Amino acid sequence: MKSYQFEEYGAPLVENIGENPTASGDEVLVNVTACGVCHSDIHMWEGHFDLGHGKQLDIKAGRELPFTLGHEIVGIVTAVGENVTDVAVGDKRVVFPWIGCDQCNICASGNEHLCNRPRALGINVNGGYTDTLVVPNSKYLLDYGDLSKDLACTYTCSGLTAYGALKKVKSRADGGKLLVIGAGGVGLAAMAIAKSVTNADIYVADIDPEKRQAGLDAGAVAAIDPSDPATFKSFMGMTGGGVNATIDFVGAESSAAFGAKVLAKGGKLVIVGLFGGSFSMPIPMFPIKAMSVEGSYVGSLSEMRELMDLAKAGKLSELAITPRPMAEANATLEDLRAGNIVGRVVLQS
Repeated sequence: MKSYQFEEYGAPLVENIGENPTASGDEVLVNVTACGVCHSDIHMWEGHFDLGHGKQLDIKAGRELPFTLGHEIVGIVTAVGENVTDVAVGDKRVVFPWIGCDQCNICASGNEHLCNRPRALGINVNGGYTDTLVVPNSKYLLDYGDLSKDLACTYTCSGLTAYGALKKVKSRADGGKLLVIGAGGVGLAAMAIAKSVTNADIYVADIDPEKRQAGLDAGAVAAIDPSDPATFKSFMGMTGGGVNATIDFVGAESSAAFGAKVLAKGGKLVIVGLFGGSFSMPIPMFPIKAMSVEGSYVGSLSEMRELMDLAKAGKLSELAITPRPMAEANATLEDLRAGNIVGRVVLQS
C-alpha cells in the first residue's frame, strides 16, 4: 500500500509503503481512484487552528503519525467483510468520511458528523492520500451513478459543506438576497448547488479579482471586494438595505465581520470557513437587527444522500476541477496554502 503522509506536523508529505490491509465484519476495502484536496487538510497538516489574538487551538492529540490526509474520496470496492451484502467487489463508490463512534446519542440522531468521538477519514484516522483504504461500514459508500469520479469526490466535503450551509439559510434567503463570502473551492461548490436549494438572488464577495470573476461565471448577480472601504455603502445600496443571509466560507475575522455588517434586519450569518481569528459584535445589535449567527460543519449522511440524488439527477451546475497525480499531494497543499488554486484540485491514483 502506497500512501502520502506527514511524519511531523508541518513537515513535507513523504511517500510511504505499508502492508495491504484486509476487510472483515462490516468493513469494505476500497482502491482509491480520486481524492479531493481541501483547505481543512492544511489545518490537519499544521496541527492547529488560529483563534486570533495570538492564540491557537491545538489539534495534534489523538492522531497517530505518520498520518494520511484526504477526506474527499472515491474508489472501487476490492474486498468486503463477511457481514457486507449491499456492495460487491468492482462497485464504484464515493465515501462519506464524517464517521462517528456509532454508539452515542449524537450518532443515533443521524448527526454523527458532530460526534464527540469522531473517526472521520483523513481527519481523525488515515484518509485518502493513498491507494488503499478500509471503510468501517458499507453504509458510508454511496453510488455516484454516471458522474465523473473527480466531481463525485468533491461532494463529500466541499459539496456537502456547501449544501448543509445552504439548507441552514434557506428559510431566510428564499425570495430574497444571499451573500456568499469566499469564491474558493467550497464557495464555488455552493454556487453550483445554490439554485437547487434556494431561489434567492446570490452575490459573491472575495478579495481576489480572479475569484470574483469565477463567482460571476458561476451565476452571481454581482461580485464585490469586501476589503474596499467603499464597498459597504455601495453594496447596501445595491441590495436595498442588505442581504437576508450570508454564508462565510472564509471564516476570518474580517469576513465574518463584513458578513454580519451587511445583513438586513432578521438576517442570518452562517460561518463555515476555518481560516481563523475571533469574532465579536456589540450585544445590542443582535436584538436590534433581530439577527442570528450559526456555525455549520460539513453535513450528515442523510444530507449526503440528498446531495448525491440531486447530482445524479443533473440538477447541480458543473464545478471547476483540476486533476493532478497523487504524487503531487505535497505540492498541491503548498499551492492551496499560498492561495494559488481556483476551484478544486483532485488527486488521482
